[in-house]
Amino acid sequence: METLIGQAPGGGQQQGGAGPAPADLIKDGSLQTFRQDVLEMSRQVPVIVDFWATWCGPCRQLGPALEKTVLAARGAVRLVKIDVDQNPEIAQQMRVQSIPAVYAFFQGQPVDGFQGALPESQVKAFVDRLVKMSGGGASPVEEALEFGRAALAEGRHDEAEGAFAEVLQAEAQHPAALAGLAKVALARGALDEAEEFLAAVPEDKEGDADVVSARSALALAKEAGAIGDLAPLAEAVAADPANHQARLDLAVGLHAAGRNQEALDHLLEIVKRDRKWNDEAARKQLVKLFEVWGFDDPLAVEGRRRLSSILFA
Repeated sequence: METLIGQAPGGGQQQGGAGPAPADLIKDGSLQTFRQDVLEMSRQVPVIVDFWATWCGPCRQLGPALEKTVLAARGAVRLVKIDVDQNPEIAQQMRVQSIPAVYAFFQGQPVDGFQGALPESQVKAFVDRLVKMSGGGASPVEEALEFGRAALAEGRHDEAEGAFAEVLQAEAQHPAALAGLAKVALARGALDEAEEFLAAVPEDKEGDADVVSARSALALAKEAGAIGDLAPLAEAVAADPANHQARLDLAVGLHAAGRNQEALDHLLEIVKRDRKWNDEAARKQLVKLFEVWGFDDPLAVEGRRRLSSILFA
């Protein structure tokens, strides 16, 4: 590993996530960034390195399971993805014979690993072992955030508000807590209050997944406020299925009414009929919904899968 250690550090590409900024949890690695992203970071938390390639079918099965499990660990581990076609030197030094190949680093050294695609349950067990080995686990702040998110999802707004406020007492301007309070305000219909909470987010934390989600929720709430009665929109779509604007407005209103599956179906129908319509307005609206629902939400997973099948058909 001496050659890798001697390389200059660099950055990676941002992907979705929670807790710490998404770019800190999952990165695309290279020879130039390996030292910083894997060896140095592994002195703080375990770092999983996924060796993959675009042509590898099992890699496409394993990759999403790894990403989902790493995001669920909320910062207790990191993931660095290495494309072996673009970075053959690293694969050679690690003696990767077949892919997918996964190595876990801790304290600058490989400590665990496996080859081939594993079911999600085994991937989770692998990550849990790493967290336990490193002595990691949820901090009181992370536990309060998780409680707040769960309470918010279940409509227990007072409890959610209390949990997020508790986090702010421990860490002023915590982006996820401010975003959580913004979502509580949105649930109560207080859009101005939600804007105030989001305005308090530090500029360098705007990429936090919770903040992105809250801002998308606020944008959708503002759009929904101008929609009004959904019946005329539903009639317009029934009369003319190619009336994309009416269908888009209907989807926004349906989401505001909690009818998320119907909103998803209508937006996907627009993309299917005319993906370029109005500067890809339907696809952009779908992205907002996915951000609001969260990376792991079953409907978001379904929506991303269906959207990909349409775009790449």
